[in-house]
Amino acid sequence: MTYTTKIDIELPREKVVNLLEDTTNFKHWQRGLQSLRPISGLSGEEGAQVELEYLMGKRQLVMIETIIKKNFPEQYHLTYDAKGVHNIQKNYFEELGEAKCRWTSETEFQFSGLPMKLMGWLMPGMFKKQSLTYMKDFKAFAEKGTSVTTS
Repeated sequence: MTYTTKIDIELPREKVVNLLEDTTNFKHWQRGLQSLRPISGLSGEEGAQVELEYLMGKRQLVMIETIIKKNFPEQYHLTYDAKGVHNIQKNYFEELGEAKCRWTSETEFQFSGLPMKLMGWLMPGMFKKQSLTYMKDFKAFAEKGTSVTTS
């Protein structure tokens, strides 16, 4: 399953990518994030891995994020691996003037195991909606300082 999401952010591109890559900011725009633990590699560099733990409703989700390409300020590509799911996320940042940036995210989900394959087949819109929610939350944090931990 693949899809693309986009959002325009009223900040210079350099500021957007700096806020996005700073792991201390994740808690402000990634709803449900409980913990972040470096696993391997040099933090923020290609090949680096972190374990992310989320609480989504009553369900706990643990995933491993790996930076596969970092070419700031234009591109930032990552993979996320969790039980039954491999997610490839290719992020692109386009300047739309001195103080505006378009964040485009190309997302691909690969499912293994019957339960996850069924979920991807029956509810594909749920995944895109979740991606867009994170992007909107990041925009609110970047532009206005609004944190999901205080909203």
